[in-house]
Amino acid sequence: MTTSELVFSDKSQLIVVFGGAGFIGGHLIERLKSEGFERIVCVDIRAPKRSIEGVEYLQHDVRALDHLDLGEAVPVLFNLAAVHTTPGHEPWEYYDTNVMGGIGITRFARRHQTRSIVFTSSISIYGPDEVAKDETTPPTPVSDYGRSKFMAEQVHLDWLAEDDGRKLVIARPAVVFGPGEGGNFTRLARMLKKGFFLYPGRKDTIKSCIYVGDLVSWLLDAGSRQDKFILFNGAFSNRYTIEEIVETFREVAYPQVKAYTLPAGVLKTAAAILRPLSVANLGIHPDRIDKLMVSTNILPGWAEGAGLETRDRLRASLEEWKSVGKGEFV
Repeated sequence: MTTSELVFSDKSQLIVVFGGAGFIGGHLIERLKSEGFERIVCVDIRAPKRSIEGVEYLQHDVRALDHLDLGEAVPVLFNLAAVHTTPGHEPWEYYDTNVMGGIGITRFARRHQTRSIVFTSSISIYGPDEVAKDETTPPTPVSDYGRSKFMAEQVHLDWLAEDDGRKLVIARPAVVFGPGEGGNFTRLARMLKKGFFLYPGRKDTIKSCIYVGDLVSWLLDAGSRQDKFILFNGAFSNRYTIEEIVETFREVAYPQVKAYTLPAGVLKTAAAILRPLSVANLGIHPDRIDKLMVSTNILPGWAEGAGLETRDRLRASLEEWKSVGKGEFV
C-alpha cells in the first residue's frame, strides 16, 4: 500500500493544495496524481510554471479567500503558501502573507468541513545557531520570516484546538533542494559549474537540508498517521557542512571545481560592490554571505523515530536531480 493510500481511502475525494504552483507544491501534486488521486485543486496567487494534466488551477490570494467556495467538503488540505525568500521582501510582507494567509486558509477550512491540515512552516522559527535543535527545542525566531512562520503555526494550532475530530501536521523544512528549486542549491550549482567556489571564512558551517522528494514523502507519511498532531523537522539526519555539500556536488557533477577560503569581510565587500548582479540570479548579496557563515543545525527527531529514511541521502538525491535535469541542476 502506498503512502498516500494510507492518507485517503477514497481517491475520488477533493484535495486542495494552497501554494501548489510553487516548488514543493508542484512536486506534491505530481506525486498525488501519479498515485491515482482524481480531484486535485491548486490554489495559488500565481499560475504554475508547468500545469499537470487533470489538476484544476485557481488563482486566488490566500489573504482574501472569503469568497472562495468550492461547493463541497474538503476533507484534507495542504497549506504550502508563503512569502519566504530572504533577503527579498520588506518585513511587513512576511506577516501579511504568512500570518494573514494562515488565517484565511483556516477560515476556508472551517467553511469546507476540513478535518485535516498539513502545513509547511520553517526551521527559521528556531533562529540561526551552532547548537543542534530538534522538535522539542523552544522556538526563538530572529528574522521576520521566522517570526511570521511561528505566528502562522499558532493560527493553525488554534484551528486544531476547536474540534477534537481535527488533525494537524506541521512540518519545519530545512533547505529544500531538487528539480525546479531555483534557490540555494541551484545558485551553488551555477557557481560550481563555473569551476570555483569561495568559502566565506569557514568550511564547517552546518546547512541542514532535505531533497524535495523526501520531504513530500514525509508530509504524506505524517498525514497518514492517526495522531491528532504531528510536528516534524524536515532535514536529513546528517548535518552536512558546506564543505561536504560542495564536495558531494564535485563528486556527482563538477570534478574540475577549485575551492578556496577567503576572509568573510573580503567576500562581503565584493558582494556589496557587485550587489546589482544579484538581480541576475548570481546569488551575490552580502546577506547571503552572512547566512553562509551561520549554521542551521537541525535534527529530524520525529522522522527518525517514525523509521523514515533520513541518513546518507545527499549523494543519491543530487544524482537523481542531475538525471531529471539531463545533466543539469535546474
